[in-house]
Order: sequence, then structure tokens, then C-alpha cells
Amino acid sequence: MGIVEEAHNVRVLGTGERIIVLGHGFGTDQSVWKHLIPHLVDDHRVILYDNMGAGPTNPEYFDFDRYSTLEGYAYDLLAILEELQVESCIFVGHSVSAIVGAIASITRPDLFSKIVMISASPRYLNDVDYYGGFEQEDLNQLFEAMRSNYKAWCSGFAPMAVGGDMDSVAVQEFSRTLFNMRPDIALSVAQTIFQCDMRQVLGLVTVPCHIVQSMKDLAVPVVVSEYLHTNLGGDSIVEVMASDGHLPQLSSPDVVIPVLLRHIRFDIAV
Repeated sequence: MGIVEEAHNVRVLGTGERIIVLGHGFGTDQSVWKHLIPHLVDDHRVILYDNMGAGPTNPEYFDFDRYSTLEGYAYDLLAILEELQVESCIFVGHSVSAIVGAIASITRPDLFSKIVMISASPRYLNDVDYYGGFEQEDLNQLFEAMRSNYKAWCSGFAPMAVGGDMDSVAVQEFSRTLFNMRPDIALSVAQTIFQCDMRQVLGLVTVPCHIVQSMKDLAVPVVVSEYLHTNLGGDSIVEVMASDGHLPQLSSPDVVIPVLLRHIRFDIAV
């Protein structure tokens, strides 16, 4: 196993001609894909990895400067694909990883035949003629809560993000992966994500994008999926799912997995 593979806990499962790469979002790790993987491994090669800073990664490898922008994560993704000698893949990215995949595809469009975006947003802050869902004061309060008592913040944030109560399996799972992050790293990652503005690069994305979105999502209003569809440079399609929460692949697998499989297996023209 190469250095990059080891650092990101890369796993390759299944067999098949088509390669599927799964990228997780903030506060989770590759375990967030547990409901989807069994449906893919029989006829695809599935590549799983952890973003640097996720709980299972070595916190000593986390470079606060490198990961102060999303480009740092995009470089990691490209390094993983290079080390595994991937020539083309379908990239399925959740939340921030959807945008990371889009950024990586600008540099190497040949490596991506399609990007499936789940709960993706290029900017979380409201702006003139743009509704991202948050005001700066909202984010300042979120960061301060993380800074002052990280465990208490996790306990409150997890049910809001997932869209369930603390007794639900999905909320408990998200709480676990949130708790596993080192608090200072979690705060830095959250600041990088929530303060990012990637709207200006969307037009440079030429790879076909399938945008799937929960009907109700604390972090990403439905209107953001339409914004992505309108502003991405290549072909795109939007599907709003009858699911609730920012981690629908974890909280509503019965609804979401069939949708994801359809978008993975079929092209926009179909």
C-alpha cells in the first residue's frame, strides 16, 4: 500500500470494469456508505477513502494550511486516483466532497466520467441574489459553540443535520463519527467548508453532474441544487428526493439508495 492510500485508509472492494469512488462529507468517514456498498460490489470496483481530518485518519497528517481551502482535498483525491492508477471513474461525493470532486475534475476531466453530487453546495452563506441558508452570525455562533464545548455541540448538531432524534440509529452513527474528530481539526474543517465560496469555478466543470438533494436539509436549501444545475459548465440533472436531512444515504437508505443506483448506472441522456 502506498503512502497516500495508507494516510487516507483507502479500501478497494468488488470487481468490475467500472470504478466507483465514494467521497464522504464533513463529520463522517467512509462508513457513511455502508448501505450503498453492498449494491455496488458485485459489478463495480468501489474505492473508499477518508478525508484528511476524519476520525480514522492520523491527526498528525492534518495540515491546517493545506486544508484551509477545498483545493487541498481536491489534490488528495487526485493523488489517490493516481496512486491507484485509475484512468476513469464515477465519483459519488457527499456534501463538501461533491464540490471537491468538481474542483478535481477541472484539473483532470479525463479521470471523471460522471459526478454524482449528494447534498452539495458551492456556498453556505447568503449573498446578494443567492440563498445559501446561513447568515454570518449563524456561522459565528456555530463556530463558537464548537470551540467552547465540542461534545455538547456534537450532541445538538447531529440530530439537526440528520433530521431525527438522538435515539435514531442514523443520528447515533453521525454522532459517533463527529465525536471521533479531534475538536480543533473539526473546527478548522467546518470553517473551511462553511466559509467557502466556489461559485466562480462551477462554469469550469465540464464533466456531467447528477445532483441529488433531500427535500428538507438543514445545511443545503433545495434552491441550491437548482443553482448548481444552472451554473455548472457541463450537462447536469437535478433530482429532489423524498428524504429529510443532510445525510440521506444514512438516514433514509430505502428512499435514497435506489435513486443513487439509478444515477450511477445511467447517463443524463438516458
